[in-house]
Order: sequence, then C-alpha cells, then structure tokens
Amino acid sequence: MGRRWLVTGCSSGLGQALATAAARAGDELAVTARKTADLEELAAAWPGRITPVPLELRDADSCEAAVRTALDRLGGIDVLVNNAGVGLFGAVEEVSDAELRDQLETLVVGPWRLTRLVLPLMRAQGHGHVVNVSSVAGRIAFPGLAAYIAGKHALEGMSQALAAEAAPHGIKVTVLEPGMFATRYGTAMTEAARHVPAYDVTNREMLEGARGLAENPETGRPEDFAARVLEIVGSEAPTPLRIPVGNDAYGYLDLAAAAAGEELEAARELVHGPPPAV
Repeated sequence: MGRRWLVTGCSSGLGQALATAAARAGDELAVTARKTADLEELAAAWPGRITPVPLELRDADSCEAAVRTALDRLGGIDVLVNNAGVGLFGAVEEVSDAELRDQLETLVVGPWRLTRLVLPLMRAQGHGHVVNVSSVAGRIAFPGLAAYIAGKHALEGMSQALAAEAAPHGIKVTVLEPGMFATRYGTAMTEAARHVPAYDVTNREMLEGARGLAENPETGRPEDFAARVLEIVGSEAPTPLRIPVGNDAYGYLDLAAAAAGEELEAARELVHGPPPAV
C-alpha cells in the first residue's frame, strides 16, 4: 500500500513539488493551502491521489477540520509534513509584538497544533512519521530575519523533544533544513511596518538577496528537495533527527558548527582562563 500524507503549504514551491513526487510514486495525499483554488491544478493533475484541503494554520478550528478531512479521505495519516510558512523581514527593533506573534503562530504554534492532532492517530496505528521543514536558519542567524529565525529555532527544539517522546510509539521525527531553493519565499516575504534606517547597513543587502532567490541560478530546485524527502521517508534505516537539504546547506552549517566551537572555547577561556601552556 502507498503511504498517506498530510502536507501543508502546497500551493507552490517545496510543498507543491513534494506533493507531485509523492503522488507520482503512488501515494495518496491531503494537501493544504489557505485557498483551495491555488491547489486546483495540482489536484487535477493527480485525480484520486490528491485531495485539496483549505487550511489557515493560525486558526485552531481550521487545523482540526483539515485533519478530519485527511482522515476521512485517506483512512489514516502515515506522514505529516509541516511545510507551510512565510517569512517576516525586520530588525529586532522594527518588529512589533503583533507581527512577532503572527510569525510564530505560523512557524511554531500551527505546526505544533497539527502535530498534536495527528499523534493520537499515529499512536493508534503503531507507526507514523512527522517531518518538520525548518531551514538552515534553524541553526544559524541572518540579519533582518530574527522573527523567522526564532520560529525555526523553536520548531527544531520542539522536534528534538518530540523525537524522544514519540519513538517508543513507532513514530519517527525528522527535521529538514533546506538551504536556498528557488521558491516564492523571498518574493512573498513581508516587511515589518516600522522601518529604522539605522539598520539598513546590515539588513538591506540581505533583503535584496532574499527577494532574488527564485531567479538565482545557483539556488536548488524544489524537485530535488522532493526527491530527497521521499528517500528519507522511505528509508527503513535509522536517520538523523536533523537533515540538511541542498549542497549549500552543508556549507552554511559547517561554518555554523565551526563558529559554535570557537564561541564555546572563547567562553570557556573567559570563565576558566586560558588553557595551560604545553
């Protein structure tokens, strides 16, 4: 039997590519977007394989309805992919409380809520796989993206705890950390309403780079991301909790790991003094 998926954020980009690849592999999917009109072409391409479902991640009733629909149409959920998300650009000083809450509702609270709703189904089945799409920003930071980065760091922390809790019930947890892919992320990203020009020197170049991601020939293709996800979900071997996706992701995280090691040594020397001379 094919797998049964609930995948969020499928109107374009990584989610759409993943839905297409899974349907082509013979699986059945409930795919979501805020407006099901954005899913019509995808559903028409895979009749009987793909069920479009409206979902507003920030609304509890909408999340519950989406899970009920997926269960009714598919008979169960083997794989939950928390992929939906949108970025907010702004320096810490620029981002308001309301803007921060909205970003965290989408990146943390919504995925947490869906996971909480799906876990009892997976426990009853005795198996399941929760896939949380984070980012290299889940382990490193970029200027101007503090709210987005806070959300991805929180998602990764939740996933780490969930992995320990869910393993005895036959449920796997994977955090995907994509690098730069050609999606609408940069063009769809909103900007904080308040603008403090003092931060332009550190932040504006970052914003321009993000806006041009889809047109950058060096960014990854969503189809490659989808292929990697199918490999991971289909693997019966133990897999790491966190899996970077995309060649550039490994480069970013290598630099982050080296910087973290240097920071730890600097802190140790500050507190305990320099190491003894050899």
